[in-house]
Amino acid sequence: MKPLCAILFIFIITSSKTNCVQPESDNKIVLVMHGGAGTIKKGIDPEREENYRKDFAKALKAGYKILHEGGSAIDAVETAVALLEDSPLFNAGKGSVFTSKGTHEMDAAIMDGKTLHAGAVCGVQTIKNPIHAARAVMDKTPHVLLCGDGAEEFANEQGLELVEPGYFYDEYRYQQWKKAKDKEGQKPEHSDDGGKAPANTMEEKHGTVGALALDQYGNLAAATSTGGMTNKRYGRVGDTPLIGCGTYADNSSCAVSCTGHGEYFIRTVAAHAVCDLMKYKNLPVKEAAEKVLAQINDLGGEGGLIALDRKGNFAMPFNTVAMIRGYVKKDGNVVVEIF
Repeated sequence: MKPLCAILFIFIITSSKTNCVQPESDNKIVLVMHGGAGTIKKGIDPEREENYRKDFAKALKAGYKILHEGGSAIDAVETAVALLEDSPLFNAGKGSVFTSKGTHEMDAAIMDGKTLHAGAVCGVQTIKNPIHAARAVMDKTPHVLLCGDGAEEFANEQGLELVEPGYFYDEYRYQQWKKAKDKEGQKPEHSDDGGKAPANTMEEKHGTVGALALDQYGNLAAATSTGGMTNKRYGRVGDTPLIGCGTYADNSSCAVSCTGHGEYFIRTVAAHAVCDLMKYKNLPVKEAAEKVLAQINDLGGEGGLIALDRKGNFAMPFNTVAMIRGYVKKDGNVVVEIF
């Protein structure tokens, strides 16, 4: 009986090892990012374009490092977006555009595809990194979205870094704003352009940054941050902080981050629509993303989105002249594209 006992003992030990929790997709960690659709036009100064690429690649590398070292998708997207918020080149955080009153009002959101937990802030003016505030809302409150003064009070309570409004001043953004104000002054008071900006002025109007990640455990996450639209009025809030419109993540389908004319992404509930097409129509991520963007295009909206599924497949469609976008996979090779 001793040999039989030994065999059984070995079988039990072997079975126990087989049932240990292992990473689901160790060979498929992926980080996908965008830096805004329509924010750059052809003929841009080569030095400025190079700076865009440099700062964008830096964010991709930072997010990838977290994933490569076994970190979570949610940590990777938060870190990557925060770095773009720190750059004056992107319309988020430091580089946020001016409102009609000459101030800055920023929005951000983050979502965990494993738990469907989400957090967002909107209309904030003194939070250095709005994406950190969105993460705190998700982790530290029973709420999803905090707005304006309340969001800033909460951020202060959480020990997040607050700054004076002057921190967000950027001369390039200021000149964009002045041009927008001049054009507005040339229009009749009640003129209506249908809500659609001409293609050659898109770089003055829109811009958002976003990141999606798939970690080695098969979990997805999405994060998006924006300064909104140049010269916006009335406390306008776009799609970015609205879960399901500009930001969404669900392990059962995909993660999505949008950029562009937010009103159209709100009307179509764009981010969630991509997930629904995958979940209920069994469309691949590329086809689902393109289908949603086509609807936005048909309505007259401009922009783009990035989408990433749990198998590591992703899409980056846009209908503007350019969209800053990029990705990094398991091999660590960083790819950045603009046009």
